[in-house]
Formats: sequence, structure tokens, C-alpha cells
Amino acid sequence: MAFSNTYDVTNTGSAVSNREDLTDVLTILAPEETPVLSSAQKQRAAATNTEWTVDSLSAPSTAGIVEGADVVTHTDQFAGRARMGNFTQKFRRDYKVSDLQEAVESVGPARIAQAEAKAIRELKRDIEATLCSANVKQQATATDPYKMTGLGGFIDSAAADTTVPAGFKTPASSIYTTTESAANAFSETAFNDIISSIFEVNGVSNGLVLVADVGLRRVISDFARLSTVSTETSIRNVNYDGGVAAIKLSVELYQSDHGIVSIVNANPDCMPNFGGTTANSSGYLVNPEYYGVHELIPMGSTRQLNNGGGERGFVDCALTLGVYHPQAHGLIQDVK
Repeated sequence: MAFSNTYDVTNTGSAVSNREDLTDVLTILAPEETPVLSSAQKQRAAATNTEWTVDSLSAPSTAGIVEGADVVTHTDQFAGRARMGNFTQKFRRDYKVSDLQEAVESVGPARIAQAEAKAIRELKRDIEATLCSANVKQQATATDPYKMTGLGGFIDSAAADTTVPAGFKTPASSIYTTTESAANAFSETAFNDIISSIFEVNGVSNGLVLVADVGLRRVISDFARLSTVSTETSIRNVNYDGGVAAIKLSVELYQSDHGIVSIVNANPDCMPNFGGTTANSSGYLVNPEYYGVHELIPMGSTRQLNNGGGERGFVDCALTLGVYHPQAHGLIQDVK
């Protein structure tokens, strides 16, 4: 026959008098870090189309000059200048809380101030995802919004892409794209090749930051610990201090021949996979000196009229990404 049980709280029986055990703890189950946004220079925008100019130097000459030769031709030193730009994109998140919810006690709590704070956190993730995207800028129309070009759109060697003028595109050697073949798996040599390629353009030891997704970060950490001998590829080599009871298996700084690379975790919810087959396996190798965020409308919150149902409002901002030197950055796509 039927009996009273602890799982039925809608029908009559002993369960209806059981107390609820709801801990006063609220956990956000999503990554919130925004390393690209946080490390970018902050600039002020004054228009919906933010632009900057780029220039380059001619190749060095070792030809020498004949004694007594006159100067009969003159070079336009500014002939190679080009203009680049990006459209300002608007971001918005809305929020509201009913008058009854505002009045009751709840875990969190769940009032208008908390709704506003959560909307701001979501807005920052929207910005981070757009900065990290491979989007290409879009002109606004009556029905379409402005869209900005993301890092993946600037760090692109494709000749057909007009986002970056032809003479200033990122070299193909600064972009790693894997294939399905295990022989083409990302290696320490490939990583150093990208760093060296960036150095060949800049000519300075770069203070680079690798914003690495989950899979890429683990590959980088294994560089110094996996044997290169074909018969020992699965053996980890670790330098261990016998007086310390911990073995460090993560890499935060990578010192190469052409600069030190700081390695930080990307927000896995905000990184694209560039159409590849492996998720969470890409990364941007960026030089913070050569990119920034230009704000047209700073991030802020606006409360709207309460028509009787409860408090409501929205948070918004308008900004764009400026990549002042596309050749000073690198990209690692879809590591296997």
C-alpha cells in the first residue's frame, strides 16, 4: 500500500512538514575572467569610426654612394602610410526585479542591486567574447548595428581580407593552424617559430602575453616535461627539489630567445575555435603595447521608470578594439 515519504511535498502526508535546507550560498557556475579586456590600454573614442595610421620603413640598403654623385631623385617618405580603423560597437544588458521579489528574503539576495551587478558581469563577458572573436567590422544601417573587428579579424594573413592593408597584415609565420595529421601537432618548436616571426617584424625582445584556452595551456605546460626521444614521448621529465613536497606542473612565464611570454588563462566561454574541430584549444599571442580599447560611451547603468511591476534598468557601453600593429601579434588555432 502507499506510504508517507520524504519526496512528496504536494500531496498530504508526512513530507509536507519537512523543513527546507537551503544554504545561504550562491555560486556563479560560469567563468568570468576577461584577460584581453583587462590587459588592453584604455583610450577615449570620439566617433563611431575610430581610426589610426600605420607606416613602415624601407628595406636596409648596403649599395653605397659613388663619390661625387649628385642627388637627382627624391623619395616620398610617407608613400607607404595607410589608415586603419574599427567601428564602435554598442553593448547592453537589461535587468528587472518584481516588487514582490524585492520585498522577500532570498539566497543571494535577489534584489535590484544584485540584478544590476550581474548584468555588468554579463556585459563584460560579452565584450571579452567580441574582442576575442574573428568578427569583421560592419557598417550600421537602419536595421543592422555597428560591429567591430575582433582580434581574429586583425591577426589574419589572408590577402582577400581588407580589414588590414596589404602591407601590414600579420605574417603567415606568426599564425599557427593545425591539421588533422598528428605530425602537424603544435610543438615547442612551432611556438618559438611564432615568437621569432613577431621579433623579425618588431626587432625588439617582445613582452608578449599568451591568452591561452584550456587545451593550449596544457600543451604549453608539457613543453618542458616531455622527452623528445621517439621512444620516450610519454615520459615526463621534472626537476624536483627533494626539500620541497610539491611538484609544479604549470608554466606562467616562458623565456624564449626573443622575449619572455606571460601565459594567462583565457575565458573558455569567450574564445572562438575558428571553425576547427577541437574546442577550447586556441590562443592569442599579443603585445599589450600594440592594442587597446577605445571607449565612446563608458560602462554605466541606467534605471528606468517603474510602471508598477518593479524596478528595472539596463547597463551599456560603446567601444571598439584598436590593433595598432597587426604584425606585432600572433595566433594559435585549434591545437591538437
